[in-house]
Amino acid sequence: MTISVALCTYNGELFLEEQLDSILNQTLKVDEIIICDDGSTDKTISIIDNYAIKNPSLITLFQNEINLKSVKNFEKAISLCTGDYIFLSDQDDIWVNTKVATYIDIFLKKKDINVIASNGFCINNKSEVIEKHAIWDIPQFFEEKKIPFDYFKIITHAGNFATGASMAIRSSFINEILPIPLVKDFHHDEWIAIIAASKDAFLLIPNKLFYYRIHENQQVGGVFFDKTDITKIKLLETYSINYNLHKFKNCKSQLKKLTFSYEKALKLAKVDTKHKPLFEQNLLAIVDNFINIKKIMSKKFPVRSFLLNRIDSISGKRQLKV
Repeated sequence: MTISVALCTYNGELFLEEQLDSILNQTLKVDEIIICDDGSTDKTISIIDNYAIKNPSLITLFQNEINLKSVKNFEKAISLCTGDYIFLSDQDDIWVNTKVATYIDIFLKKKDINVIASNGFCINNKSEVIEKHAIWDIPQFFEEKKIPFDYFKIITHAGNFATGASMAIRSSFINEILPIPLVKDFHHDEWIAIIAASKDAFLLIPNKLFYYRIHENQQVGGVFFDKTDITKIKLLETYSINYNLHKFKNCKSQLKKLTFSYEKALKLAKVDTKHKPLFEQNLLAIVDNFINIKKIMSKKFPVRSFLLNRIDSISGKRQLKV
């Protein structure tokens, strides 16, 4: 059994050493760290070179001739890994030292799981822990409310809650997820989670196994929220397909999300021929859900629903271009 890390860098000098140290200090050691740099102009390369000198058989650096950006850079890094299990890594987080061991134990016990993600801590640029709710708490919130949880449906209808920085992939599953399609506002982690979830092969574990850093240079944020009961309710309303539809504003919000999800699925069906039937089927499911919510609104809020339909037909909002 061999373990790879696919790490992507771009001007990551501030926190890269902490990230690398946390990977090197795992209780279960990794066999290779593949680093793809996307044109750094700071001290990132010299930092990597210093670590590579100390760990010559472990760290391999690839410098992109052109800037690939996040999605294609991770695609490249993943494709270069040779291990049986591939862990994705950002350049500015910190791994709990038992992260690799915990994931591998699950992979070995659950042969049907091909992609694992985890919960994590929130830290600032001083590596101080900040108490927050996170999108990774969502499965736990659903469980507390005894709401059925369908990874695929929630990610494709309500929004992604899986973060690439916490992901590990079984190498035998790589052919299913590569290449990663380029779609505006669509990231590699969402793609990996969707494909794995469509095959019931995705798992998000509640263990907090990494420290996710929030700072001004992040490419993607929006994962942490104030730790209040109100926030918990809002997260449930955001990520549940049909939660609290007795409120008119929640119905409106659901229609807006489904419109966005429909447009995204439509783009994916056009650019990805390998999984086209999956996204075409998902489009039909989104339409069914959209129509169902419209019916609920018409029954519970007839006047407001009528006015909203008229306004939306003029403005083009909350419309599925079937």
